[in-house]
Amino acid sequence: MREIVLDTETTGFEPGEGDRIVEIGAVELYNHMPTGKVYHQYINPERAMPQGAFEVHGLGDEFLRDKPVFKKVGQDFLDFVGDATMVIHNAAFDMKFLNAELGWAGFRLLPNSQALDTLAIARKRFPGSPATLDALCRRFGIDNSAREKHGALLDSEILAEVYLELIGGRQPDLVLAPTGHNDGQDQSAPAWRATARPTPLPSRITEEERAAHEAFVAKLGGAAVWNS
Repeated sequence: MREIVLDTETTGFEPGEGDRIVEIGAVELYNHMPTGKVYHQYINPERAMPQGAFEVHGLGDEFLRDKPVFKKVGQDFLDFVGDATMVIHNAAFDMKFLNAELGWAGFRLLPNSQALDTLAIARKRFPGSPATLDALCRRFGIDNSAREKHGALLDSEILAEVYLELIGGRQPDLVLAPTGHNDGQDQSAPAWRATARPTPLPSRITEEERAAHEAFVAKLGGAAVWNS
């Protein structure tokens, strides 16, 4: 199962008011394990960056001036996502911006059903508790000290860790054998096999239970399987 954990940085809150995407970061998971494949792109928003509370830290006009516009990178982004589930924190926000940009550039839109919202998962699992990405990092003991300056790729990497904790850890399906997918692991390694215990476990049968079993077997005659 292929999933894309995704985050965006934008100039504001509403694409309908002229706000644009300035950064997309995404990491690929396969069977809930990171493959090492990422998508990361800075984007020229074709507008001046707002100041104050709406400014994206570290992504000013000077930095973004020579970056490609969305129309130049939109197809590469769609190719990376493909038909994989997109894991997004507060998915409605990012999907609103992604589909606005895709629509303006003439690309196909992404169905909302393709997105999995980790914010909704967290609120359902921990009702009444803070469900921001920072709060979930604190809950799960995930190091997010590098988030002093927000970045889409960094946030998507942190979100991947949070997502795996939300669904029960890194191995919810207990996949022990190679999958055949090129996920950066050594596919030549042999499949896992159970081995005998070096020291047998002690018997937990009492003497009374042993005597009762022997009496039962005696009634079955010499052909009983326990006598072979």
